[in-house]
Amino acid sequence: MFVALVLMYFLLACFACWLLLFPGGRAIVLHAMVNLGWRVQRRARHLKGGGAHWQRWQRHTGSGMARGWQLLSQHRWLSLAGSVLIIAPPLLVWLSSDRITLRGYADRQHAINDQVSDLLKGEQLVPPPALPPLLFSTAEVTQLRPLLGGASRNWQLLDHDYAQRLLLVFKIMKDVHGYDMVLLEGYRSPARQNQLAAAGPSVTNARAFQSYHQYGLAADCAFMHEGKLIISEKNAWAMRGYRLYGVTAESVGLRWGGRWTMMDFGHTELPQPRVLGK
Repeated sequence: MFVALVLMYFLLACFACWLLLFPGGRAIVLHAMVNLGWRVQRRARHLKGGGAHWQRWQRHTGSGMARGWQLLSQHRWLSLAGSVLIIAPPLLVWLSSDRITLRGYADRQHAINDQVSDLLKGEQLVPPPALPPLLFSTAEVTQLRPLLGGASRNWQLLDHDYAQRLLLVFKIMKDVHGYDMVLLEGYRSPARQNQLAAAGPSVTNARAFQSYHQYGLAADCAFMHEGKLIISEKNAWAMRGYRLYGVTAESVGLRWGGRWTMMDFGHTELPQPRVLGK
């Protein structure tokens, strides 16, 4: 179907360029339109005239085609250049369609789809055991996320559908990519959301009830590596993980904060209608 549309576009574009560039072509088309009305009105006479009229029509059509071909021959280089300009854009689109993928992730898509199918069949995933609170208040973590100590990491406060999708992402990240994921913060109370907003735009621009966190539909996550919590995207290993995390999250229907202007690589959310006034 796509090829047929491209071919149709090409033929129509060629016809339009022919009319635009060649006065003789416009004259032929105009003459043909005038003759069309004349032929319709005198159909009975044409049928009565029989062979003589057919011969006259053949001679007229042949001479018109000959004039058109002569014009194309006289302006062959201009015609060729116009044809290239017309056919190149749709040809490039067709050649690139269904072939645009993020580098490094195409070979993972089949495994992701298999596990998404398991989720849709009703597989219920269980949240991982809670990690020690001290893990989230080390000097390294506090430097990056100074208010993380008061965050909620209670999976039960998250929306069930969102929690299952996020747990599936955790499972894929572990089984397929070898990354251990950690929930940094899930549900946020309105008071905590305002507290974070007061810390400035480098933390968040959303105030109370302007974030999916208040509805249990968002979470911030990071990685565990050799017993340490890795958050900073300046770490090459972590940055690779965030990219994989974003692709995996989007494959199960979540929105990834890494696509935003103010990139939040560890953030995912599950947009819902009539939430946040949308």
